[in-house]
Amino acid sequence: MGGVTPASLPPILLVLGDEELLATRAVSEAVARARAVDPDVDVREYQAGSVAVGEIDEMLSPSLFGGRRVLVLRSGQDTRKDLSAALLAYAKNPDPEVQLVVLHLGGGKGKAFADGLRAGGATVVPAAKLKGHRERVAFVRDEIRRNGGRCADDAAEVLIAAVGNDLRELAAACSQLVADTDGRIDAETVSRYYRGRVEVTGFTVADATMVGDIPGALEALRWALHVGVDPVPIADALADGVRTVARVASAGRGSAYQLASSLGMPAWKIERAQRQGRGWTPEGLVEAMRAAAECNAAVKGGADDRAYALERAVFSVAAARQGDAR
Repeated sequence: MGGVTPASLPPILLVLGDEELLATRAVSEAVARARAVDPDVDVREYQAGSVAVGEIDEMLSPSLFGGRRVLVLRSGQDTRKDLSAALLAYAKNPDPEVQLVVLHLGGGKGKAFADGLRAGGATVVPAAKLKGHRERVAFVRDEIRRNGGRCADDAAEVLIAAVGNDLRELAAACSQLVADTDGRIDAETVSRYYRGRVEVTGFTVADATMVGDIPGALEALRWALHVGVDPVPIADALADGVRTVARVASAGRGSAYQLASSLGMPAWKIERAQRQGRGWTPEGLVEAMRAAAECNAAVKGGADDRAYALERAVFSVAAARQGDAR
């Protein structure tokens, strides 16, 4: 770990958030950096709710024998008042040979302690759970980069669809993908690697249909029906896909974030609809809405062959996009 010097190690590190993977990684990286400076570094871990002030004082006080130390305090939100006061006092004049790493969930409990450490100059490492799709896409791209590869947003989205939202599984998948490829990862690479694992939903079918990918839409539809996805939510997703593109197209120009409040939709959904809306005409969208409504009525009305009604809707909506609907 080149470039690590004693001066580059922050004396107090506050790992703030409730995402276990990010918190665990922050501690591992802090210890690794300390070991790069001193291979014999003394690492101790304590639970904030059960450790006595005297134990911490002893660990933080200057050692007779010298040597670097890393003190990891877990569950910092459970820190009692006496320990909190002692640590905040210590933070004003920390020992340069000691690194204090405090893990804190970041909620309301123990907030004064976290705020005090931050105000005292602690280096904050965010470790909060990722809140939305865009953050998970960014996580996947960063994770691929950490492993020495490159990937675009669409490849990250396919990987999330295949693996799910669990960060540990996503991190493992990113590492495996880079190890098993040349590191340049596109959507096709991910699809090929995870073929059969991708969780197919009505939205998978709708997304492919809205961009005119009939083979992809039909493959997704048949697989969804094969694994037992109910036809009703597939028909709903198709209708929602058409409606969303129509609403976003009629809202005019503007960034997804500008349109989010006026349309009452999340920005990521607007971004997707803007991408899908390329190639559509107002007349085509009207025709697509009619085809989606017919499909909905057939599927929910108990048509004899609901799979056929869905397949016909895929063809009709895609044809409307091309402007040659019949």
